[in-house]
Amino acid sequence: MTNNAVPQYSSSSSSSSSSSSSSSSTGSDMPKNDVVSSSSYSEIWNYLWIPLLISYSKELSLAKAQSTILLPTQNHQLGLADSTTTCITPDPNLNYRPVIGILSHPGDGASGRLNNATNASYIAASYVKFVESAGARVIPLIYNEPSHILFQKLNLVNGVLFTGGWAKTGLYYKVVERIFKKALERNDAGDHFPLYAICLGFEILTMIISKDHNILEAFNATDQASTLQFMDNTHIEGTVFQRFPPTFA
Repeated sequence: MTNNAVPQYSSSSSSSSSSSSSSSSTGSDMPKNDVVSSSSYSEIWNYLWIPLLISYSKELSLAKAQSTILLPTQNHQLGLADSTTTCITPDPNLNYRPVIGILSHPGDGASGRLNNATNASYIAASYVKFVESAGARVIPLIYNEPSHILFQKLNLVNGVLFTGGWAKTGLYYKVVERIFKKALERNDAGDHFPLYAICLGFEILTMIISKDHNILEAFNATDQASTLQFMDNTHIEGTVFQRFPPTFA
């Protein structure tokens, strides 16, 4: 019994010894891990502190730069206001988008399929979009409406556009002529009042200015380029034509 007890005790003792050695071994490993972890943290910090310092210095520089920016009211209070850098405050009661009148053309624009009445007139949507794309607003000028209404509208616009079409005679021609003369009067009085004529509109203006209804000649051509010939007394300085090479004019 004694011999059996001794091995058991020895086994228990060795087990406790191994357990003790294991625990002591584990205990001896802990400081090593701490040393490794501390070393890793130190290396990471060495990599991070320089970018952090640079970022912090940039923030300080930005804050310093912003601290030197003054509002216009502060400039005025300090007597630093510069009249060359100030703008006139827009009047909220005014609309600064110009208004362009577009003269309607006889017919319905669809060969009578939409309206075949003799007093019908139309404005192609492309002309309206053309004016609106430049930021202006549009008022329709109905060519056959009462004269006092037409010219009342004319006093509300900043310019007029004559569209293309076919009507070169009759009431339409007379209305274009009256609007043209009214535009001349306003420009002579110092009011900048432009006219923009396209196709038929340009042809009618040519007839009005030349006072010759037969100035236009019939011709048959397709995709034919030609030169633009100016009269000897024509001044093109300050116009788009002065940029053209002499061979194009």
